[in-house]
Amino acid sequence: MFEIYLIIIIFLALLYDFGNGLNDAANSISTIVATRVLTPRSAVILAAFGNFVGPFLIGVAVATTIGRGIINPNVIDFYILFSALIGAIFWTYSITFKGLPISITHSLIGGLIGAGIVKAGLTAIMQSTFIQILIFIALAPVLGFIGGLIFTILILWIFKNFKPSKINRYFKRLQIISSTIYSITHGSNDAQNAMGIIAITLFTAGYLGSEFYVPCWVIILCASTISLGTLVGGWNVIRTMGLRLTKLRPVDGFCAETSGGFVLAFCTMLGIPVSTTHVICGSIMGTGSIKRLSAVRWGIARNIVWAWILTIPLSAIIAAGIYLLISTMI
Repeated sequence: MFEIYLIIIIFLALLYDFGNGLNDAANSISTIVATRVLTPRSAVILAAFGNFVGPFLIGVAVATTIGRGIINPNVIDFYILFSALIGAIFWTYSITFKGLPISITHSLIGGLIGAGIVKAGLTAIMQSTFIQILIFIALAPVLGFIGGLIFTILILWIFKNFKPSKINRYFKRLQIISSTIYSITHGSNDAQNAMGIIAITLFTAGYLGSEFYVPCWVIILCASTISLGTLVGGWNVIRTMGLRLTKLRPVDGFCAETSGGFVLAFCTMLGIPVSTTHVICGSIMGTGSIKRLSAVRWGIARNIVWAWILTIPLSAIIAAGIYLLISTMI
């Protein structure tokens, strides 16, 4: 019976991971598509590469946090994981089709919290980790905004005596590097969500022994799946992020991606599952606001922020409802 549950959870985790690639494809490539440095297809292939190699280069601390740091491991069972994944998948795919970039990480966290509270009350939540996550929900876009703002000012000051045409020519090449770096840091953080779920499922079923860890085959499987989702591409989200939020030049794209990549690398090394969407949105808005505040389409930004705010509570409500339904049937 455990084997059937295990297969179901792994399948749902990979379906969630594929949706992660669909929505968060925009995080990695929206700027490089908007600046026309690469064609959409080439940019998607670049992002898929970064999403795959990221977990191998920076480690799997985030996967450990997802697996053991959100909900008390003693509370976790297959029904909680099933409910959490259904809640995260429903929210992820429905919002992706609407073209809004959201935090796929937070949809999973919300699902875990909703199902965990139904089973064991508020004591199910690992409070220290949850408080840390709440802090970075507010902090991540701010760090991205400040980083994009400062980095853009610095770059424009360094190149102040260069002609704009020459600056754009230089940064068309440099943006390929910055986009690759951002894709790798994105993969190192977001690709680990499904890894954590599959690893805790294996641990709960007794397949990992007495010590929790993320097997190499799980890393490869999840990295491949999120890369496949990225290759398919969430084009509605890409248009929102790259073309509708603000107008970007190659130098702007370089600054947004580089500053966002530094923020993600810092959080990943600390094992903090942050929203890559929040970070890159903040970086794009920080870069765009250098020209003038009106260069950022704040109406679209407001819709994105509302999607962010609703992600954890609505994912939690859906997961809680699924868990309650399961409880009445077993």
